[in-house]
Amino acid sequence: MQSLNFHPAGRHFLQIPGPSPVPDRLLRAMSYPTIDHRGPEFGALGRRVLSGIRGIFKTEHPVVIYPASGTGAWEAALVNTLSACDHVLMFETGHFATLWQKMALRLGLQPEFLGLPGTEGWRRGVQADMIEERLRADAQHSIKAVCVVHNETSTGVTSDIAGVRRAIDAARHPALLIVDTISGLASADYRHDEWGVDVTVSGSQKGLMLPPGISFNALSPRALEASKNSKLPKSFWEWDEIVEMNQTGYWPYTPNTNLLYALAESIDMLMEEGLPQVFARHDRLGEACRRAVRAWGLEIQCADPAVYSPVLTGVMMPAGVDADAVRQLIYKNFNMSLGAGLGKVKGKMFRIGHLGDCNDLTLMAALAGCEMGLKLAGVRLRESGTAAAMDYLGATAADSTRRPG
Repeated sequence: MQSLNFHPAGRHFLQIPGPSPVPDRLLRAMSYPTIDHRGPEFGALGRRVLSGIRGIFKTEHPVVIYPASGTGAWEAALVNTLSACDHVLMFETGHFATLWQKMALRLGLQPEFLGLPGTEGWRRGVQADMIEERLRADAQHSIKAVCVVHNETSTGVTSDIAGVRRAIDAARHPALLIVDTISGLASADYRHDEWGVDVTVSGSQKGLMLPPGISFNALSPRALEASKNSKLPKSFWEWDEIVEMNQTGYWPYTPNTNLLYALAESIDMLMEEGLPQVFARHDRLGEACRRAVRAWGLEIQCADPAVYSPVLTGVMMPAGVDADAVRQLIYKNFNMSLGAGLGKVKGKMFRIGHLGDCNDLTLMAALAGCEMGLKLAGVRLRESGTAAAMDYLGATAADSTRRPG
């Protein structure tokens, strides 16, 4: 049988923007013996994670946990709140917003895809003023939901969700607000209740630092009320039975017990560090990464500094340079994986993830690998990006936060 160990000596550097590296503490938790998911021990575990995850979403309302990918949670958010042929306003910010729109079409909805022209929309965040203008024009309130991506993983752009809520309110429109923060949760500030979100979609493999396999729907009372009238077909994704059984810590089907062990540990790790400190750490690492890119003389995919993502940085290649070839060169020579350009930017950029279980030296190693790889690929660099990042991290080290232990 062919070996599955493709990597040479030393640790592989997984610097894609998710799945992110899984900390040893979570790996140990997943190794616990599987227990009876109808027994009292599991009920205690269920209640623990269901209570803890509300703190991560910053909500007092139910959070549904599915044994599924983020794509499943996308579908759950739509089928629980909408009916066939419902008009949905979606905003194009990148590849994942586009995939969500395609899903809406397949489900029999009528998505209207709003956005800036060409590739410009893939370099900027959601334009709340465009949403407000469109909703004001919808005098009959035919639009039933507004769907936006909080942190667009394909581009490195984070959108102002509170601004979108203000736009909906300013238009005096009753549309639900549905948000994808699959890559933003636990890496960038997110406030489900305060920002008036009706359904928040997320997943386990990004800021929560777990392997793929868990996804979430955080709900508002309005969303739960809308689900009573939703007519799209659903069974596995149906909220009502899950929310009811979750009150005692159980699920109406077999849950992924060992990932729930890891989720409990992840929540503990995040709360021990403190969410403000977690967000500050990501902001600082993101700034160091962007300083490196600017020192190289390369362009950052996100064109608006106000919405730079703390989760990842998109690095655009000069004309004539194949970003995928550069990534493969780095993988082959330095045992490091970087994120590919997707959709409209395929081959034009690569993505450096700096999320989850990441610190100063993790980022410095990633930037060193990128710099060496860019030079091997013949890309002319203005100056050392690693030096620029190192200077910034050294100057801010005294103010940075450290995870206890």
